[in-house]
Amino acid sequence: MSATVLEARSLSKRFGGVHAVNDVSLAVRAGEMLALIGPNGAGKSTCFNLLNGQLRADAGEVRLSGQTLTGLPPRAIWRLGVGRTFQITATFASMTVRENVQCALLSHHGRIWTFWRAARRQFVAESDALLAQVGMLEQADRPCGVLAYGDLKRVELAMALANDPKLLLMDEPTAGMAPSERIALMELTKSLVRARGLACLFTEHDMDVVFGHADRIIVMNRGALIAEGDAASVRANPAVREVYLGSGETSGGH
Repeated sequence: MSATVLEARSLSKRFGGVHAVNDVSLAVRAGEMLALIGPNGAGKSTCFNLLNGQLRADAGEVRLSGQTLTGLPPRAIWRLGVGRTFQITATFASMTVRENVQCALLSHHGRIWTFWRAARRQFVAESDALLAQVGMLEQADRPCGVLAYGDLKRVELAMALANDPKLLLMDEPTAGMAPSERIALMELTKSLVRARGLACLFTEHDMDVVFGHADRIIVMNRGALIAEGDAASVRANPAVREVYLGSGETSGGH
């Protein structure tokens, strides 16, 4: 059994009278792809933001390889080894692909305020190695503003790997992508997760992506976890089928 990398215990968060996350516990192991799914308003985004410090939990704790993350700001959590990609890509459009990755490496090494003309000469080899892993080395000198959306997602993945993370959090990683691009990105991610021994937790609305690439799936509804297991057991779970009734999502539709 692989080591547990991320462990959340009894997380809760209220917004006024709304219990957005209610006593949620989960764990992700090294080399594992864990999908977090649920209908709109289920609490997925709030749960994600509790894990990486964007929000402070009302109760519960989060641990990374046994170290407490609860109460730490996102920057500190990133430095401890949590990489994150976002639903909307977060790259600098006017900078080249390589320069975007260099920025992430400069931040990781505490040199983000280095004069940029000098900074451009730093971590070139490291940037190119990361770009090679995500299939973007040939486009290293192109501005991010001219890239296709699927390529931007690959650059963002390289940036998320720049701090040599133990855990990768991916919020709707295939949003806005064509079906073929979605499959390619998730296959790439899964190969990197396996090769690096990363733990990966991702949210996703595309059920083909979820059932095709997740090792395990956890399902939220109204702030609480209602199911956990592999694709077959989650598909067959009566509570899950009731939540998605009429949407066709659990059968692989969109």
